[in-house]
Amino acid sequence: MKPRIGVYICHCGTNIAATVDCEELVRFSKTLPGVKVARDYRYLCSDPGQDLIKKDFCELSLERVVVAACSPRMHETTFRNLLSGEGINPYFLNIANIREQ
Repeated sequence: MKPRIGVYICHCGTNIAATVDCEELVRFSKTLPGVKVARDYRYLCSDPGQDLIKKDFCELSLERVVVAACSPRMHETTFRNLLSGEGINPYFLNIANIREQ
């Protein structure tokens, strides 16, 4: 059985959204095996952005998270702490750096 994965694409204001089609990344992510939800949000590192992920954990019983955003140096701890706070192994997080790449 494949894990239930949530994929979250951050706009980082306009830093990412100015050059990356975030909505298309969401559409593509929804087609990947195991992905139960894919969403984009203006600032995922903000409290409302993190609340969106927490809500999906509760409602969709997610087991893994992919965050496509800034460099992991900036917010890896933020998202690992979010998973820990939800009782999820913080290493079930993968960050894709789409800002610098």
